[in-house]
Amino acid sequence: MPPLKNLRRRLLLLPAALLAGCNTVVLNPPGDVAAQQGHLIVVATVLMLLIIVPVIALTGLFAWRYRQSNRDETYAPDWDHSTQLELVIWAAPLLIIIALGAVTWISTHTLDPYRPLQRLDAARAVPAGAETLTVEVVALDWKWLFIYPGQGIATVNELAAPVDMPITFKITASSVMNSFYIPALAGQIYAMPGMETKLHAVMNRPGVYEGFSSNYSGAGFSDMRFRFHGMSAADFERWVQSVKAGGGALGRAAYLQLEKPSERVPVKHYASVAPDLYDAVLNRCVDSSKMCMDQMMAIDAGGLGSANAYRVATKAWRSGPGDSLARPYVEAMACTADNPEGKPVSAAVRATQ
Repeated sequence: MPPLKNLRRRLLLLPAALLAGCNTVVLNPPGDVAAQQGHLIVVATVLMLLIIVPVIALTGLFAWRYRQSNRDETYAPDWDHSTQLELVIWAAPLLIIIALGAVTWISTHTLDPYRPLQRLDAARAVPAGAETLTVEVVALDWKWLFIYPGQGIATVNELAAPVDMPITFKITASSVMNSFYIPALAGQIYAMPGMETKLHAVMNRPGVYEGFSSNYSGAGFSDMRFRFHGMSAADFERWVQSVKAGGGALGRAAYLQLEKPSERVPVKHYASVAPDLYDAVLNRCVDSSKMCMDQMMAIDAGGLGSANAYRVATKAWRSGPGDSLARPYVEAMACTADNPEGKPVSAAVRATQ
C-alpha cells in the first residue's frame, strides 16, 4: 500500500480513536434527573442544528453556484430585496427561538433543583409517603464531608445511597465557594459558605460513579473528588452498619481539625456525628466562642428574643442620672478606628420581649 494512502486512512481513523475515550455519562446517565437534563441538551442541540446545518450547506452552495467562472447564472448587481426571501430568513430562526424558549421554560421549572421529585423515572411516579434519604453536604478545603442525619453517621470523600430512593441534598461550604457535581446523578450545584443550596435527585442503577467539585477553589482542587455508590436497599443498610462499626465520632472539636486545608484525603468514616453540627457549619459558629449567623441576623432585625436563646448577658447599664437598670448586651467583634484589632467590646442592646 502506498505510504500516502496509508497515511490518509490513519488520519481518517484518528477522530474515531479520540472519540473512543470519551465518557458519555452526561448524555446517557443512570440517574433520572441527569437523564432529563441530558435529553434537554440533545433537544436544544437538534433545534439549533435545524438552522445551522442549512445555513452552512447554503453557504457552500452559493459560493459554488455564483463563482466568478460560472457564466450561466444571472448577474444582477442592482438586486437588493425579496419579500419572500426575507420571510424565510427571519421566520425560520424565529420559530426555532420560540421552540427553544418553550422547552427551556418548561424544563427550568420541572428540573428546579429545589423542587421535590415527582417521579423516579419516566415510567414511575414517586409513591405517596415514599422514604427520602437526606444528606448534608459540606465542601471543605479540599475534601467533601457527607452527614447522614437520619442514620447518625458521616463520611469524608465517600457517598452512598439506595437506588430508586429520592435523595435530598442540603449543601454548604466551610470557606470558599465550590460546586457539588455528580454527572451520573444530576447537574452541578454551588456550595457557598454561610448559605444553603438544595438538590433533589435519584439514582436508578447500581454502580460506582464519580463526583467532584466543578468550581476552582485553590491548590487542592484537582484532587477534590469522591465516589458515589448506588446500592440496593439491603446493601446500603449493610454499608451504614459498617460505617457505624468502624468509624469514630465527629463532634465540633473533630470537625475543626477536619476543616483545616488538606489534599488527597483518603475516605474516612464517622460512626456518630453531633446532631447540630451541620447547622453550626451553615451558621459559621462551630467554634462556640462565635455567635451564629442566624442569631446575629435576628439581633440585626430587632428580634433578639430571650437572653437565654441568644446567650446574651445582662449588665447594669447606666444611661442617665439615677438609671442603673440591668439591660441585655452582646459581645461584639468590631474593627473601628479606636479598636483596629477587633477586640470584644460590650454593646448595649435593648431586648424586645
